[in-house]
Amino acid sequence: MKTRLTELLGIEVPVFQGGMAWVAEHKLASAVSNAGGLGIIAAGGADCDYVRDQVRRAKALTDKPFGVNIMLMNPAAEDIARMVAEEGVPVVTTGAGSPEKYMSMWKEAGVKVIPVVASVALAKRMERCGADALVAEGCESGGHIGELTTMALVPQVVDAVSVPVLAAGGIGDGRGMAAAFMLGAEGVQVGTRFLLAEETQIHENYKDRVARAKDIDSQVTGRSTGHPIRVLRNQMTREYLKLESEGATLDELEKLTLGALRKAVVDGDVKNGSVMAGQIAGLVSKRQTCREIIEEMTTEAQKVIREKCRLLDI
Repeated sequence: MKTRLTELLGIEVPVFQGGMAWVAEHKLASAVSNAGGLGIIAAGGADCDYVRDQVRRAKALTDKPFGVNIMLMNPAAEDIARMVAEEGVPVVTTGAGSPEKYMSMWKEAGVKVIPVVASVALAKRMERCGADALVAEGCESGGHIGELTTMALVPQVVDAVSVPVLAAGGIGDGRGMAAAFMLGAEGVQVGTRFLLAEETQIHENYKDRVARAKDIDSQVTGRSTGHPIRVLRNQMTREYLKLESEGATLDELEKLTLGALRKAVVDGDVKNGSVMAGQIAGLVSKRQTCREIIEEMTTEAQKVIREKCRLLDI
């Protein structure tokens, strides 16, 4: 399964593992890369020393390309951006802002830059400032989201730029992967499916909650703050949405969510923590290795594409 993306990055299959904060650490990232995709270490809100240590641990586990995802709202973003260049990380993905001021430094270090975008305007801007590829992420995804769906966003971004585009949001099996290719994407980024990977170092309560999720179990909190986040419904989301409907201030809402993701991922508190997962969670129930996930997705995608081509006598 070769695309411009696999050629650009030297990977076997065009599958990225999403940069999920508190989830995407060196063991998961290296396992995905060893399976032929692109594993990604999430910097999240961590400091530079932590991320550097994760990078070095990943290098000890894989000789394949991997990436680091930088949330540009992180106070340590500048230090992490510099570290990525110093450590020779092959790929960086970015979110929650524009990485323009780091582009020249990364380019000089040979780092491939792939921003995550939620609009055509940002996609065009990122291409102008030197992005090597883009991740067009629809609002079906878990965590921080935009407004457009994957189905609507991806083809518009593909039409607007010349660099390769990955589709993200609501993609958890080979059918979704095949659909992404039909929309013009040359790869996919997958998050929620990897939550159940055997190599994913998160609390079993988190994995169990995702495995039990139904199609209607995700909710979006934080629309009133301008920073909407998709999570699985629980006691915390009920309290949060009630406060939002009553016009609570940003400070009041942040008190409820402070440390909530770590509470769910590390402590296993899936009632009061933030259980981030996408709408695809209702389709995700199997515990598999990263290699099994990637092989199953790519095999199914190829099968679906071949079957649909036969409908046209191709």
